[in-house]
Amino acid sequence: MADIERESMEFDVVIVGAGPAGLSAAIRLKQIDPDLNVVVLEKGSEVGAHILSGAVLDPVGLNALIPDWKEKGAPIRTEVKSDSFVVLGPSGSVRIPNWPMPRLMSNHGNYIVSMGNVCRWLAEQAEGLGIEIFPGMAASALVMEGERVAGVVAGEMGKQSDGTPGPSYEPGMELRGKYVFIAEGVRGSLARQLIEKYDLSAGHEPQKFGIGMKEIWEIDPAKHREGTVVHTMGWPLGKNAGGGSFIYHAENNQVFIGFVVHLNYANPYLYPYAEFQRFKHHPMVAELLEGGKRVAYGARAISEGGWQSIPKLTVPGAALLGCSAGFVNVPRIKGNHNAILSGIAAAEAAAAAIKAGREGDELTDYEADVRSGEIARDLKRVRNVKPAWSRTGMIGSLMLGGIDMWGAGIFNRNVLFTWKHGKTDAAATGKAARYKPIDYPKPDGKLSFDRLTNVAFSFTNHEESQPCHLRLKDPSVPIRVNLPEYAEPAQRYCPAGVYEVVEDASVPEGARFVINFQNCVHCKTCDIKDPSQNIVWTTPQGGDGPNYPNM
Repeated sequence: MADIERESMEFDVVIVGAGPAGLSAAIRLKQIDPDLNVVVLEKGSEVGAHILSGAVLDPVGLNALIPDWKEKGAPIRTEVKSDSFVVLGPSGSVRIPNWPMPRLMSNHGNYIVSMGNVCRWLAEQAEGLGIEIFPGMAASALVMEGERVAGVVAGEMGKQSDGTPGPSYEPGMELRGKYVFIAEGVRGSLARQLIEKYDLSAGHEPQKFGIGMKEIWEIDPAKHREGTVVHTMGWPLGKNAGGGSFIYHAENNQVFIGFVVHLNYANPYLYPYAEFQRFKHHPMVAELLEGGKRVAYGARAISEGGWQSIPKLTVPGAALLGCSAGFVNVPRIKGNHNAILSGIAAAEAAAAAIKAGREGDELTDYEADVRSGEIARDLKRVRNVKPAWSRTGMIGSLMLGGIDMWGAGIFNRNVLFTWKHGKTDAAATGKAARYKPIDYPKPDGKLSFDRLTNVAFSFTNHEESQPCHLRLKDPSVPIRVNLPEYAEPAQRYCPAGVYEVVEDASVPEGARFVINFQNCVHCKTCDIKDPSQNIVWTTPQGGDGPNYPNM
């Protein structure tokens, strides 16, 4: 396929990903110089279709980008009115008082939002400035000129299942830019290529991740408390894994229910999706949801490494933005504000470079801004919360992390200095022989649901005739290695039921590894957690995947 001839288009800046980082970068570029030629590529069928976030938005980034966002009708209206932290037990709960919490943990002045709808609104602002946005255009490859990233290949469609061109094959185009911004979100395929090719993580801690699952419920109006935010820890995960939940009362009697499991868990029998479904049967949650109905479901990975894990951000001609780099503040469960700030910083660096007549070099000013500016101030002060949780558990993290955050807030330095993360999440997976299988209750169809039923509420669709976008480096590994050593955890860590081990007496191994890629919600968990690092997530053809309505 390397000899395919493609048409090309030239831009000043090519942006991959119409999330908060990519759209903010595009808008800021045009604010600085309306004559700049900027294009945004989005693999989803529309802007917002692949956006999933909690989300409680800290408006600091948006205030910097579009100060009059309220007057311009941004879909950001539900201000947080009540904010609580709760530790759950199997049948009860204990609320942690707000007063000992570090001030940075307060949600005063923040908003409960659908980030999908916020991105749709940002896209409208971008298009009003003359920015071209192409949804349904997956960027599938980098265009290289020597060591420089010169653009991307986008819009390649119509391959057959064996990877050869089909009768309706379209080779796509090369979209070339003086600079290319990679803003694909967590564990994006092009970002992964850049990090590996240029060894951008050298000298930094490995990135850490969580899997976040979310449902939107319409509940009884009598139970709805618009503006209420609740975060929980503890049951049902206990000592099996780190993580917690969120419950956000949004507009229109809707509640956003989410559950996060840190992917550095050791027990390969852990089933994150089943833990989420079990969580909804806690009396506190069940009472809230009783009489309501689930209207949407989705999942995505979350970058959790924080300050220590941010890779080098620039290579010749390209830069990593937003969750492609990993700017999530873990204890605050917020990253959208930093994604927007990174887009602003990258845009300002690129605009200055282009004005100076440069192109294709490294945007070192962008890297310097992230390492010393607002993003650094936000992430440095919480840098030890995640590694403290990994080493000491939930209670230890609450105590040590709290002390460290208070110290950072008062003295502007971390009293714990900088803790390391250690292993990757894949390497943290333990051998099955050391653990016992976990007996999970069956879904009741009212509060809890099986994976395939819930995937239907993500409105996911993939053209079945295309090549499987979930690539195995060695097809024999799942049955030959992962099954006997780890009980093949892909059957459980995937929140969409993509992977199955099917007994089959007709093959020598007695079982087959089946990939139902049509179910994939693009969460990237398999690319992260596979203990053999044998699964590589790549982009399917443009427009395929989930179609989230207002996640």
